[in-house]
Amino acid sequence: MADSMMSKAATMEIPISSNGDSRNLAEDDSLEQDLQQVMVSGPNLNETSIVSGGYGGTTEGIIPTSSIKDLRMKSRGVNIAPSQIAACRIARQSEDIPCIPGSNMHHASSNSSMTAEEATRGIAVEKFDIMKKWGLNTYKCTKQMISERFGRGSRTVDLELEAQIEVLRETKRKYENVLHLARALTNHFYSMVQTQHALGDTFADLSLKSPELRDEFGYNAETQKLLCKNGETLLGAINYFVSSINTLVNKTMEDTLMTIKMYENARLEFDAHRADLEELNMGPRDAVTMARIEAAQQQYQIHKEKYERLRSDVTIKLKFLEENKVKVMHKQLLLFHNAISAYFAGNQQQLEQTLKEFNIKLKPPGADKPSWLEEQ
Repeated sequence: MADSMMSKAATMEIPISSNGDSRNLAEDDSLEQDLQQVMVSGPNLNETSIVSGGYGGTTEGIIPTSSIKDLRMKSRGVNIAPSQIAACRIARQSEDIPCIPGSNMHHASSNSSMTAEEATRGIAVEKFDIMKKWGLNTYKCTKQMISERFGRGSRTVDLELEAQIEVLRETKRKYENVLHLARALTNHFYSMVQTQHALGDTFADLSLKSPELRDEFGYNAETQKLLCKNGETLLGAINYFVSSINTLVNKTMEDTLMTIKMYENARLEFDAHRADLEELNMGPRDAVTMARIEAAQQQYQIHKEKYERLRSDVTIKLKFLEENKVKVMHKQLLLFHNAISAYFAGNQQQLEQTLKEFNIKLKPPGADKPSWLEEQ
């Protein structure tokens, strides 16, 4: 059947008039149908050529199979560039593989879309696993905390370490009170120094406008100016004392308390996983339970190591904090005592010497105020 259709297609002639119109539309439609049928069910067109000639004519034309394949691609709506056709022919001749122009582009785009979809799916699965682990851990810790508060669960206790932690918290509360009072003293004393400064200026002005009381106003003006100068020196010492106490309380002690908080959370997680493991060990020993026991044992070991590591960190930090606290407070209390004693004794030289011993440099008046350019 294929040979008969091939011979029919090879011996058929399409007469064309001078103006390019077809003379016989029925024969044209029949030829198009025969060509389509040949392309669909005919022999391998890659290895076949079709000979076309007229009845009784001496000339014959050879239609390459590539032209028929191009016609097939165009009938499917695929735009084919000449360069793509040449590349396909070379690839087919060298490697004997079928080549369809544009297929590589569609294949690459489909691969990229599949890769992006797989990456998105992987991220979603990873986030879901993280949320699942977090939810289970939170549930176990909450259950353990409620059990401890109602006296139904057991907790791991280090009596010596717990006592040191409680002492630290009590010490921090007392030092915060000292810091509050020292700041109040600084504010009140600063107001007194400003009042003395204003009073000295007023006395000096009155000494110029009251000739009969010039000496009396002058003496008082000098006294207030001297007190104001000594007060500013004492303010420098008190500010240094407040700054050191603030660093000790709100930085050094707070850092240790943050480590203690991490230690307490690790202790709670450790006890939660320990209780979970004990509950599983008391149940039946089937295959599913044994797998859960093994997983619980691994989590128990992980949190046990974390708990012991943080307990060691807390012990070391408490030791260093105590040494640092003694050193800092010894220096600051000595400074505070010497500065207050020298000021109220009226010993200006001793007050200035105290500041030199502790390397305290006073700021000049108005140094804290921004310049007019910074205010703009």
